[in-house]
Amino acid sequence: MSEPIWKRENGKGTQPMPSWATYAEGMNQFSRSARAFMEQVHLLTEARTAYQEAMAVGTELRNRLDAGERTLRDLMTQLEQVVSAHLGEPPLDGKKPDLVKGENTRSNSQATGTWRLP
Repeated sequence: MSEPIWKRENGKGTQPMPSWATYAEGMNQFSRSARAFMEQVHLLTEARTAYQEAMAVGTELRNRLDAGERTLRDLMTQLEQVVSAHLGEPPLDGKKPDLVKGENTRSNSQATGTWRLP
């Protein structure tokens, strides 16, 4: 940035006499800066519009995800009730089920080697 038009000298509070040169310099600087700003101001508008769109889409996505989670929870509750009624097993009470281990576990007694896959 350029120096201010009015400066204090040695802290005494004195100011130089205004001149046409100082006035013209200030006006030219203002004109250049204002023109440069106006050429780029559309970027501020574009950024604001993009921000508002992103926020609206984010809100909509969160709403949809929340609705999907509620649907999944309701279905899981219904599934637990059906399983409990038909198999006589109590519901899981919000606990996560243990992972089911498949038949892919190899033991050291098999001919494929002496190691075990998880």
